[in-house]
Amino acid sequence: MPAAAGDEPNYLVGLNLTDRRVVVVGGGTVAQRRLGLLVACGARVHVVSRAVTPAVEAMATGGQITIDLRAYADGDLDGAWYAIACTDEPDTNAAVVAEAERSRIFCVRADSARNGTAVTPASASFDGLELGVLAGGDHRRSAAVRTALVEALQSGGVVDVAEPHVPGVALVGGGPGDPDLITVRGRRLLARADVVVADRLAPPELLAELGPQVEVIDAAKIPYGRAMAQEAINAALIDGYKAGKFVVRLKGGDPYVFGRGFEELQACAAAGVPVTVVPGITSAIAVPSAAGIPVTHRGVTHEFVVVSGHIAPDHPDSLVDWSALAKLRGTLVLLMAVERIEKFAAVLTEGGRPAETPVTVIQEGTTRAQRVLRADLATVAARVREENIRPPAIIVIGPVAGLTADAQ
Repeated sequence: MPAAAGDEPNYLVGLNLTDRRVVVVGGGTVAQRRLGLLVACGARVHVVSRAVTPAVEAMATGGQITIDLRAYADGDLDGAWYAIACTDEPDTNAAVVAEAERSRIFCVRADSARNGTAVTPASASFDGLELGVLAGGDHRRSAAVRTALVEALQSGGVVDVAEPHVPGVALVGGGPGDPDLITVRGRRLLARADVVVADRLAPPELLAELGPQVEVIDAAKIPYGRAMAQEAINAALIDGYKAGKFVVRLKGGDPYVFGRGFEELQACAAAGVPVTVVPGITSAIAVPSAAGIPVTHRGVTHEFVVVSGHIAPDHPDSLVDWSALAKLRGTLVLLMAVERIEKFAAVLTEGGRPAETPVTVIQEGTTRAQRVLRADLATVAARVREENIRPPAIIVIGPVAGLTADAQ
């Protein structure tokens, strides 16, 4: 009989299952949770089950796994290197384990871990590391520790000191404002930075997490004057790399959504500087979402357009066809447009957008200082001035701007 989970420690080992047969008996939600990782490891996964979930069926349809829709039968583990018994029938699971023991195949029994010959750890991948935690069958404990370890690695609380220091530049999207909305990869690279060049819209709480040895350069205060600001930022990135440092250019939102990220990439490429681009959650979608507004909604709109409002509609440098936008029926999301809201509202109504079209303005979205103003095209400019709405703010125009959670 196998030892009870708490009687003696399990031997934690990594299995190379690439192109090796793995049999999973059971096709329910437990199997569904395990299959993705097995497929990602390159295993040839075969499922035996009377019924499977739609997600498991989709994996078979996509050619990721094979399925036999029938009851388990002795001999189903022939040729397997590893097996998982995860049906809702204890007798079937026991039979699978018994066959696995006779065939010397390690087998996980999902409904009773101590009665299998293998235990699935709470696992995670992090930048080339595979983490696994076992807690004597206490799955909640192992999962909690696993999650805490990953979060510590992501935040820099635990550092992979064995990794050699490699100079370079990373363009990191910090997300719409809430520091929790930066991507996992973005936070990881930020924790490794020697120098951080930060936008004013980058979440300031992220800078507070940096160690005292990290040099933080406020991109808004680089002393070269407005006309040379971007060139100075480019120079800061390149100079940091040439000094042997890892430089993170931390931006609000996504680097490539009105963030001049590609300009910085081009400058670095011309100077021979290796660059990693980390996409961010763009405020154009996330901020309306945080305010309860979907930029699309079935039966309401089939398109949404994101437009920069940093130039007035009548400015000779404007590249926007405002007359065409006015004719659209979907969602229009304006960024950097609060200071010129009167002109945008006027050009849209003059172009044919009804004056009663709903408009929502969200200031400092996703943060504790978030403010939401609801109006329409006819009244939004006056309301913005009355309520003293200031940048940064997102303006959503269209039927979705009038939706509420209880709307039918």
